[in-house]
Amino acid sequence: MQRRAQGKFEKIEAMTQEMTAAVLYGKEDVRIERLPVPVAGAGEIVVRVHAALTCGTDLKVYRRGYHAKMLTPPVPFGHELAGVVYEVGGGVTGFREGDRVVALNSAPCDECYFCKRDQQNLCDDLLFNNGAYAEFIRIPARIVEKNTLLMSEGLPFEHAALTEPLACVLRGLEESSPRSGDSVVVIGAGTIGLMFMHAAQIAGLHVIAVVKHDEQIAAARTFGAEQVVQTTAVDDPVAAVRALTSDDRGVDLAIEAVATPVTWQWAVDMVRKGGSVNFFGGPPSGTKVEFDTNRLHYNDITLKASFHHTPATARKAFELIKSGKFKCREYVTGRASLMELGDVFRGLMNRSTDIKTAIIP
Repeated sequence: MQRRAQGKFEKIEAMTQEMTAAVLYGKEDVRIERLPVPVAGAGEIVVRVHAALTCGTDLKVYRRGYHAKMLTPPVPFGHELAGVVYEVGGGVTGFREGDRVVALNSAPCDECYFCKRDQQNLCDDLLFNNGAYAEFIRIPARIVEKNTLLMSEGLPFEHAALTEPLACVLRGLEESSPRSGDSVVVIGAGTIGLMFMHAAQIAGLHVIAVVKHDEQIAAARTFGAEQVVQTTAVDDPVAAVRALTSDDRGVDLAIEAVATPVTWQWAVDMVRKGGSVNFFGGPPSGTKVEFDTNRLHYNDITLKASFHHTPATARKAFELIKSGKFKCREYVTGRASLMELGDVFRGLMNRSTDIKTAIIP
């Protein structure tokens, strides 16, 4: 009897040495494969993924086949996740097996020039982690220490997984320094654009959305847009936005979340004198944009670009999600299995109406 029980245990243990995971090989080439289950080293944890979310960055990577900073194929894919601690490595004291956690996709060194200037998103040794579209993921020691957060029992995994993109958005909004009651135009109603609209609305800003497709109108209003300009329904989107402001002066803040030269130019032309622009959408490497230098100079316009998040904004995002103020349920609009991941991304390429899809391994 004891030998039979031992044999059964060994069989189960052998079966768990492999997992199903998504691997990106290049442009529009993601494959579901069997890989070894990761093992936690010193300071590390292994998380059993309960929800991994699709996002605009992953879609961009899928389209282009690479990301300049985060990954080089072939590589495990995906970076927004929440799950349960499966294994704890030596020296880890803040977590134990069975803990519910959200682990972010990076952590700074806190020692370089940029970290010491409170610009941890620009860390010279920013450590990235990918592989969320899998049954298990190993979390490096630095991310365990600096950017892994404990979840309460009542918080759904797919809601907690929104922490990473919301952290990027909150940092972008903070860096733009809006005042309560300011007007802001958000150009683009993709996943990040909608998140900017909602974060701005929660912060007490008056939100104008610039969208392209019919289905984006309702989504923009759901997430806080008081007024919506549809580019296909007006002759001049810049004039249409300015007409929604007092004396056509323009908005206080323009946030670009499309990543094309024309929308970068629109953003500059939509702000008032003394206004600010945040170029959040990142066009492909080598893209050039032209601006009217006379308008920039004599209208005292501030141009700002934002990239990534910091441990501080990650925690602010997590607290906002836990508060119930952020519409997590409305944001996660689809669910799919890991085996369906390719179909999900092909649907996103073809204008799926889903905002975010939770991949449930």
